[in-house]
Amino acid sequence: MSKDTDDTFELYDLRVEVIVPQGDQRRILCGASEGDYFELKGEMINLPDGQGFSMYSLAAVLPLLAAKQRCRERNDWMWTDTIIACPDPNCPTKLKISRTGIRMFSHGETTVVPLEALLEPEA
Repeated sequence: MSKDTDDTFELYDLRVEVIVPQGDQRRILCGASEGDYFELKGEMINLPDGQGFSMYSLAAVLPLLAAKQRCRERNDWMWTDTIIACPDPNCPTKLKISRTGIRMFSHGETTVVPLEALLEPEA
């Protein structure tokens, strides 16, 4: 496929895991257990069978995930900053975002808007 007709792009797969800083003995308040996680593959969030994830914890990390999937610049803070605080200031947990793989997508399979639309002036 030539560069002009290649409509592929890559996204990182992500894993978001609950961690507790070493030595922190405070009670976990968000309903999680250390090691709980979810994975993001493309646009799909996957949780292990029988495991939940606090909607407040999810809300804290959700705005960062699309950027984490796309970050390519190693000097960008999105590349290096991987630990997100629990939204409850009294909860010791943190959410660690890790890249676990990379997968290829096709523009034409993810939207009905053609790539050529970028070349057309807006009305």
